[in-house]
Amino acid sequence: MEKSFAKSIALIGGGPAALFMLKRILENPGLCNSVFIFEKYNQLGVGMPYGTHGACYEHITNISDRELPELETTIKNWIAFAPHEMLQQFGIDQDSFNEDKVVPRLLFGKYLEEQFDILRKKARQQHLRVEVLFNTEVTDMADLPETGKIMITDHNNNSYEFDSAVVCIGHRWPKIYEDKIPGWYDSPYPPSKLKKITDFPVAVRGASLTAVDVVKTLSRENGVFSQRADGMLTYKVHPGSSNFKIVLHALGGLLPAVRFHLSQSALSTELALPEEEIRVCKEANNGFVDLDYIYQQHFLVPLKKSKPELYETVKNLSLEDFVEHMMAVRRKVEPFKLLKAEYTEAQKSIERHESVVWKELLASLSYTINYAAKHFSAEDMLRMRKVLMPLVSIIIASLPQSSCREFLAMHDAGVLEMVAVGPDSECIPNEKGGAIYQYRDENNMEQTTYYELFIDAIGQAPMPFQQFPFEGLKEQGAISAAHVLFKDDKIGEKAFRAGDPTVRENGHGKYYLQVSGISINDSLQILDRYGAINDRIYILAVPYIGGLNPDYSGLDFCEAGSLRIIEALRLLHH
Repeated sequence: MEKSFAKSIALIGGGPAALFMLKRILENPGLCNSVFIFEKYNQLGVGMPYGTHGACYEHITNISDRELPELETTIKNWIAFAPHEMLQQFGIDQDSFNEDKVVPRLLFGKYLEEQFDILRKKARQQHLRVEVLFNTEVTDMADLPETGKIMITDHNNNSYEFDSAVVCIGHRWPKIYEDKIPGWYDSPYPPSKLKKITDFPVAVRGASLTAVDVVKTLSRENGVFSQRADGMLTYKVHPGSSNFKIVLHALGGLLPAVRFHLSQSALSTELALPEEEIRVCKEANNGFVDLDYIYQQHFLVPLKKSKPELYETVKNLSLEDFVEHMMAVRRKVEPFKLLKAEYTEAQKSIERHESVVWKELLASLSYTINYAAKHFSAEDMLRMRKVLMPLVSIIIASLPQSSCREFLAMHDAGVLEMVAVGPDSECIPNEKGGAIYQYRDENNMEQTTYYELFIDAIGQAPMPFQQFPFEGLKEQGAISAAHVLFKDDKIGEKAFRAGDPTVRENGHGKYYLQVSGISINDSLQILDRYGAINDRIYILAVPYIGGLNPDYSGLDFCEAGSLRIIEALRLLHH
């Protein structure tokens, strides 16, 4: 029997996205009578990154208090009154802590959990019913248009009906070879599984912050860091790990950029394109938002104002030429030498409270593109992915200074290496265990290396439509696969006839590019198989909308996305 609730909202997932949703709901009294939160585990607020499923004591955030979207209390104020024993456990000194410091992820998870507790107390004061169903996994959803309800089914086969539902599930790491091939990990999560002595070289695919998690865990199991007089570190392997080494395999051999001082406290919702600007841009560009327009207006124009001398050197470069210019600078220098130089630059930036302007503007540009991408043509979507995002992903990864010092110490000790690979590199599982890494080196020579342990650490991949977890919505046709049309039908037809599996024909002579995930509008509402908006179901889950919302901003996305959803709900319920 279904349980039905009047004027109710369901939040599927109880992580940071649900936290910001509850905050928004409380800011709009009368929006609903009840909120039900379905949380797969037994802790609110933490999601994957800030709980034991995604972090150990050594893992730290890459954002500071000053960069965090507004919550009920700041981290600084929370730490000022936090139990001394807990802070000691994480190595935090209350007296010296300031808003520019990053904190361990598990500690940050405790902070987020307490923010949730504060919001639940507020809800009681507002007489808003908030029910949390811990250890409850939602296994299916169905749309009930005849009653205007959403039906949710949990793992115990209990069914519930709500007026609206927001899907807040976060990271997902499907297992393909893990548990089948010894020494093969499809992701490094939970990181506790990597706490082992590895007296042999380890292959890591990727060099993003996910790979940093791998390095931080394995380094502590196989050696020890010591601080030098100048504040930098040295690293020494344990006697039983004399052959320990981590080999990062990254496209182009590039490491993430180092955290620097941001002039704005957090990526503002004002960076998203206003509806009117989107409308005007589409009218001028055959129904599409133009990527070059965004690059000009939302990168070059502010660059001219903030850094005129740099603007003069790049003002005549196309988007492709600008990215190549910046990538060429990075490729010229050996990655760990560049890391050391960027560490020095970042230290000065933080000490002087001066931003690295072009990097901050690039982060802002990526935020602007995040919501505009669904309005791109297929041609611009491909350009964004191939040209712009490789640079963006490096710059906004924002490697914390402490992690940078560890990387440099390990490299100096000869236990951390970088191998540049191309997009055609392969990691082949070995039936007896481990993996064979095949790639072409900088001299275009084929290289084949066997590793006893392989860890895929390229980060959260956008999930394909087929892996959206709620079959009921698929079977109903209530959701549809994300896609964007080609602006030039001839280009689309050429790709289609060449056998590109991502290019389809819509039956009316138009061609479109299939991208990952499901179709959504600017309010994060799902679109059905006919493109109709469903005003009852919202998706605040990056892995399943990554094709049209190529987000990298984490908590900023939760904050901005929750605002878009609440504005749509406000229109609906009032």
